[in-house]
Amino acid sequence: MITEEDIKPIPKYILEKIKSKDKKLNPTPNGNTRFYKYYTQYKRELCEVIVATRNHYKKWYCKQVVVHGINTDKVYLQDIMLTMGYYKVGWYREGISKSKNYNDYDWGYNDAKYFNIYAPIINKEYILTIPKYKYSAINLYQYNDVLKYLYYYQKYPKCELLVKMGLAILATSIQILRLCDKDKHFCKWLYQNKDNITCKGYYISSIINAYKQNKDIDMVYKFEKFKKEFIQKDNFRNLKAFLEPNERDKFLSYLIKQKTDGYSYEDYRHACEYLGLDMTEDKNRYPKNFKKWHDIRIDQYHTNKAEKDAEQRKELYQKFANVANKYLSLERLIVKEDYVCIIAKSPQQLIYEGEKLHHCVGKMNYDQKFAREETLIFFIRNRLSPNTPLATLEYSLANHKILQCYGEHDSKPSEDILTYVNKKWLPYANRKLKQIAI
Repeated sequence: MITEEDIKPIPKYILEKIKSKDKKLNPTPNGNTRFYKYYTQYKRELCEVIVATRNHYKKWYCKQVVVHGINTDKVYLQDIMLTMGYYKVGWYREGISKSKNYNDYDWGYNDAKYFNIYAPIINKEYILTIPKYKYSAINLYQYNDVLKYLYYYQKYPKCELLVKMGLAILATSIQILRLCDKDKHFCKWLYQNKDNITCKGYYISSIINAYKQNKDIDMVYKFEKFKKEFIQKDNFRNLKAFLEPNERDKFLSYLIKQKTDGYSYEDYRHACEYLGLDMTEDKNRYPKNFKKWHDIRIDQYHTNKAEKDAEQRKELYQKFANVANKYLSLERLIVKEDYVCIIAKSPQQLIYEGEKLHHCVGKMNYDQKFAREETLIFFIRNRLSPNTPLATLEYSLANHKILQCYGEHDSKPSEDILTYVNKKWLPYANRKLKQIAI
């Protein structure tokens, strides 16, 4: 295991390689910090060294900030901090910063997982000069976690076989490596399925379960992905409550086989329950042709609901008309005045008023509030053009007050209209209201 005393300065030839690489990748540097990796040995232990580079006033700077030995759990750090997902490098030693900051300090250490920084590799070929890594196939390994790969290679030489098969994506999975060591047929199976594995990004568990259960890997992956999404998404809480405790796997397998999803099944279940069907029966719970029965039940649901809605709507219209007739005397239709105030006679009139004046009186349940006598809606019109909407007012029966009065696009009506509403119609309406038995 290396210590901070074992860390050596950057070799000159490595420094030149880094400078050349940095110049090529950043021909017009803007003062940002860049990172690069090189490999060396301290006390015969392979080490990955991350260096930070920066340009300042036409001068180029480079220094080691992270050192990680392959057999060392900790990484050694100098002048670098991880803050809010970003690596910040201090440059006080180089004279760029005038005073020390929180990320300027001597060598310390931290957990390796936090400082596995992605960076271009300078001398990957160096690794092959070390006898124990000569046949590691590291030259074919295309990912940046080189040290992790070599660490597993020391324990599981089958890493090299996976890389040569084109399955480098699996070469650092300890589950895959252990099974490869135990079962040579598994390696053959991986090779036969390598194209799908490299292209489709299967879960490791999907790969292993497909092999052990002798199932199609696509089906196993779809099931596991579906199950993961189903468990995590809060959208399916009603569906989860609908299922029996040990039914989930059977249910998810059914959805995959029927080529549908949880959202479609939830619509189907809701329709069936609305229609009063017994969902404990298999013919309803798991229909053999889901798409066919989904479409039938949804169609029946909409037809049934439309009939009930029409019935309820008819009842609402009647209630609305009764209320309008009850408070008809609150209308003010005096010939000598410029304006008239007309009570709404039906929900359809509210919709028309809202569409003409571009406000929400035809929506937001004003029709139901009117039918329940919670509020009354009146239309302000010019006496000479009584069919042209000018302003709409809402009147509170409980407080005998105007709750709101708006013109087009919820604008404030003219002063003439407001004077008419507040000085003439409101006192008149309150007097008339006293004569009505509420």
